[in-house]
Amino acid sequence: MSRTLIRGGLVITAADETYADVLIEDGRIAALAARDSAAAAGWTAETVIDATDRYVIPGGVDVHTHMEMPFGGTTASDTFETGTRAAAWGGTTTIVDFAIQGIGQSLRAGLDAWHAKADGRCAVDYGFHMIVSDVGEQVLKEMDILVEEGVTSFKMFMAYPGVFYSDDGKILQAMQRASGNGGLIMMHAENGIAIDVLVRQALAAGKTDPRYHGEVRHALLEAEATHRAIQLARVAGSPLYVVHVSAEQAVAELAAARDQGLPVFGETCPQYLFLSTDNLAEPGFEGAKYVCSTPLRPADHQAALWRGLRTDDLQVVSTDHCPFCFTGQKDMGAGDFSKIPNGLPGVENRMDLLHQAVLDGHLTRRRWIETACATPARMFGLYPRKGTIAPGADADVVVYDPHAEQVVSAQTHHMNVDYSAYEGRRLTGRVETVLSRGVPVVRDRAYVGQAGHGRYVPRGTCQYL
Repeated sequence: MSRTLIRGGLVITAADETYADVLIEDGRIAALAARDSAAAAGWTAETVIDATDRYVIPGGVDVHTHMEMPFGGTTASDTFETGTRAAAWGGTTTIVDFAIQGIGQSLRAGLDAWHAKADGRCAVDYGFHMIVSDVGEQVLKEMDILVEEGVTSFKMFMAYPGVFYSDDGKILQAMQRASGNGGLIMMHAENGIAIDVLVRQALAAGKTDPRYHGEVRHALLEAEATHRAIQLARVAGSPLYVVHVSAEQAVAELAAARDQGLPVFGETCPQYLFLSTDNLAEPGFEGAKYVCSTPLRPADHQAALWRGLRTDDLQVVSTDHCPFCFTGQKDMGAGDFSKIPNGLPGVENRMDLLHQAVLDGHLTRRRWIETACATPARMFGLYPRKGTIAPGADADVVVYDPHAEQVVSAQTHHMNVDYSAYEGRRLTGRVETVLSRGVPVVRDRAYVGQAGHGRYVPRGTCQYL
């Protein structure tokens, strides 16, 4: 039996904050005891980690990443090996990535392809959602099988006609199937048909710079699609999880649905909380670094997103980590913003950015852990194995220095991408040590993990239903 003892830290979960020692046995949390208690005094272990003046928090759960994703004529630059290593550096110990069904393919073929990419390469634990691109009778039957096997969530797109887009009829059919099998439909809510018209009109008018990416993907088209997705889910009797919410008007649609007691949930991402259309409008072609979909919004939308996180109209902060290098990938869209690969790097930055939000007064410490660890784990059937520090949970634990200062930079990050979306930003707080199932992955700011440590984790169904 291997034992590790974390002494002297402030243990923060979504439910509580307490000074406690944490005992780990064979990769699981065995016990917690008050720091000066007789129980803690009697504990011994082969490895003792001093967490004095530190936080002891659950490993982050990022339920929206895209490692090695083919898109826009290229492929996301982080592999499962480099991306999960960067996640660990940033205090995230579980990711849920997206396997993709190709047009004309089965769900199984897409899932098998993503298993092949990830197996034996991940530094931390991982699961999969399934992107459903081509709804048909056989695909609907496959959804039932995947839920039974632990792939319990299915992403659909109202955007990207000709690539991932599903019309309302196909979305309704998938929602109806999910209502019966316990699956959760995840929706990219943008009116892609209307957006494509606006893209063509902008390019015809000579509006080719990156900033026009945000202008044509109008906030009202995100809100309209969000409203439509909610109504389709109501007709189907299905729950709904809207990904990467960026617009104030879309938050209002979610809030209205939740006020009616509907099983509707929303996620936002750090880029929408910390970046804006000012970044898309940076001189020259620099704005291409910030092209993602949904797009960055004017800064005045941020207040609604923070408020939504505080009022629980938004429940989760994920990254939508989908990195493309500025040189050789983003520059494919020089002279035509519609050809810029959509996506930002961020899996390494999420926990630190949200800690800064605590210091800035946007969130409490427990809400930080709730939105980044506990709620995503509950939402996607991983709790209490993941997302908390409690007896029986996997020992995915981060020792976090809340006083350390850092400057975010591509020169020092570990994501496999040549720029940082947060270059030069000063943050207070930094990961010091990371355990994944009790095994050190980062120790005293040095990487000691290895590819293949991370295991595939089948998931249960959404625990809010």
